[in-house]
Amino acid sequence: MPSGTGGGRGRLRGAYGVDAPYALFGLGCGAVGAVLAGLGTLSGPGIGVAWLPFLCALVMAVAFVLYAHATRRGKFTVWEGLLDGLELRGNERLLDLGCGRGAVLLAGARRVPEGRAVGVDLWRGVDQTGNAASATERNARAENVQGRVELRTGDLRDLPFGDGEFDVVLSSLAIHNVKDAEGRRRAVAEAVRVLRPGGRLVIADIGGSVPFYRDVLDGLPVSGVGVRSAGWRMWWGGPWMRTRVVTATG
Repeated sequence: MPSGTGGGRGRLRGAYGVDAPYALFGLGCGAVGAVLAGLGTLSGPGIGVAWLPFLCALVMAVAFVLYAHATRRGKFTVWEGLLDGLELRGNERLLDLGCGRGAVLLAGARRVPEGRAVGVDLWRGVDQTGNAASATERNARAENVQGRVELRTGDLRDLPFGDGEFDVVLSSLAIHNVKDAEGRRRAVAEAVRVLRPGGRLVIADIGGSVPFYRDVLDGLPVSGVGVRSAGWRMWWGGPWMRTRVVTATG
C-alpha cells in the first residue's frame, strides 16, 4: 500500500485476518460435502445424476475462491481506489467505523502524515478473525503509522466523539452488523453528526444495506449522495453478495 498521500499499493506488512470467517468455512465445508456426496452416487443406483453434486461442489468452490480473494486481496485494492479518489491533503482527521484489524484505517493513516486516523470498534471475533485492538496496534506498528493512529472502543450507534470532529468518515463492511434497521439508521446518522461541514463520507457494505443507507442520508444534512458498485473484487462468494459504495459530502 502507498505511503504518504497516494501512490500504488505495495506489500502488506500487517496481518488482517478473514472477514466473517464462519461464511468462508461454510463455503469450504459445503464444497467438500458436495464432492463426497457425488462420490457416493458413483457406486449407487443414482449414477445418472452423479454430476449434480459435483456441479454444486464446483459452484461452491468458485464462491470460496471469490470470497477468499475479496477478504485477502480484493478489499484492499478497492479501498486504495476509494481513498485515492478522495485526494486527501494529508492533514485530515479521519475516522474508520468498525475498523477491525485496520485494513482501511491504516491505508487511510498512510495518507494523512500530518493528520490523525481514528478507529472505533467493538472488537468482536465473529466479524473478523483475531479482531482485537492489540492486533490493530501491531498492524499499525508493522505499517509504520502507529504515531498517527488512535483506537477507541465504541458502539457505532452512539459514537464517543463530538459534532463535526472529522474531515473524513469511512466504513467498510461494518454497519450491516448492526442487526436492526433502527440501529443501522442511527449508525449512519452518527457518521454524519461527527463529519464536519464539507467533509467526505464513504461507506462500503453488502447486500441491500447500501440502498437503505442512501435513503437515510437523503434525510440528513449532506449533499451529493451517490451509490455505485465496488466491482467483482469485493464479491463475497458471487454477484448475489456484492459490495456497494455510498458516498456523500457533509
